[in-house]
Amino acid sequence: MLEELSKRLYFSVYDLSEILGITKESAMVLATRYTKSGLFIRVKKDCYILSSIWMRYNEEDFLKIANFIQVPSYISFLTALSIYGVTSQVPRKYYESVALKRTLSVKIDDVIFKYYKIKKDFYFDFVRKGEVFISTREKAFVDAVYLFSFGKYRLDFAAIDIRKLDIKRMRKLLSNYPVKTVKIIKKVCKL
Repeated sequence: MLEELSKRLYFSVYDLSEILGITKESAMVLATRYTKSGLFIRVKKDCYILSSIWMRYNEEDFLKIANFIQVPSYISFLTALSIYGVTSQVPRKYYESVALKRTLSVKIDDVIFKYYKIKKDFYFDFVRKGEVFISTREKAFVDAVYLFSFGKYRLDFAAIDIRKLDIKRMRKLLSNYPVKTVKIIKKVCKL
């Protein structure tokens, strides 16, 4: 069983019942027991990770898990800006995403997955890189400034390399954003 599960990034109660040939109810009981004993780590309802492989996960694995915990969502803010090399701030074991459902913080072991809910109108301009949905670099910056303009996000503008952002693209993104967000971006980017 463990060998089969170790091949997966995460697995469900349904996967357990299939692998072991037991009912879903029995798989749920087993998953609860193994989580209490430390063999499994609960990711979200009915989904788990083997504790033994969690420690071997790399950044890409954590990004995939971030997309999985709350669907739909995409990686953004400082996490994306760091990946693109736009900020000198590098969040360690902290992954930020934009979500449509709710603002949420999930701590799994020593890793934090943070989700910020935004309006559906602002849920755009992200791409799929491999198996990960991530904002464009300009959208990551706009997302961060948008929440910053309402006092819901901390942002160190001195750590951002504006030269690495496409100003024309950013102007297009800003067409529907609130005036206070646009004013901050214009001031910081000298538009």
